[in-house]
Amino acid sequence: MANEFPQALTIAGADSDGSAGMEADLTTFFTLGVHGMCVLTAAVAGNSYGIDAAHNMPTAFIAQQFKTLAADFHIRAAKTGMLADSELIHTVAAHVQDGAVGPLVLDPVIITKHGAMLLEESAYETLRQELIPLATVITPNFFEAQKLAEMDIKTDEDMITAAQKLQDLGAKNVLVKGAHHAGDQEEVRDYALLEDGTGFWLSAPYVATDRINGTGDTLSAAITAEIAKGTSIADAFRIAKQYTYEAIAQPIAVGHKFGPINHWAPKVQK
Repeated sequence: MANEFPQALTIAGADSDGSAGMEADLTTFFTLGVHGMCVLTAAVAGNSYGIDAAHNMPTAFIAQQFKTLAADFHIRAAKTGMLADSELIHTVAAHVQDGAVGPLVLDPVIITKHGAMLLEESAYETLRQELIPLATVITPNFFEAQKLAEMDIKTDEDMITAAQKLQDLGAKNVLVKGAHHAGDQEEVRDYALLEDGTGFWLSAPYVATDRINGTGDTLSAAITAEIAKGTSIADAFRIAKQYTYEAIAQPIAVGHKFGPINHWAPKVQK
């Protein structure tokens, strides 16, 4: 029967080297046994050294992609990636709000894993005000959590407080990713706060590698795929954490500098 197979949507830009963005999302959906589809928001010319050019899609075209997919498919969960400006964020929010894409996993691509700001302040405010209240799940990295919660994170208690503040902004479930920019650390600990107020920690060994392109995309895509399959949010967090760790821990040699993680490595149950 049509549309019985789990389907998930990525709302993201295309990364020409295949390591991050839409390509990482779709690869993750595939390996986790979910049919992936996409709303293309931008395209970049990049390789393992960096990005040389980028082009944003017209918002009218982005809106049409949402309408065309909704007319045919049963999308059971969706996720966002890099959303470049306020107009784009507003367009995405409007189409998420109509319910046609299912629960939203918001990967708030605001600050890099090294602490560099990616969005202009106006776009950041639009994301904060319009998309976070629509999020079933939000997955900020360490620096994004500090920015969104408007606080420094130095202790476990700070991570818990930051997660609570993100819930206060409207996100139902929060996964605050722990710091992983210190070369001498032994593990990476994330804090999960569920809609019912319960929380738990997720931990994995720290892997010293420069093959980490697409890590955040992959984690949020894995959560999205599991939600599309009917997995509980708590178990989706656990599966995604393990999946991403295994993909980082068993690198592949692609590119000369900052390479992709290995989506073939995780042993997953489809």
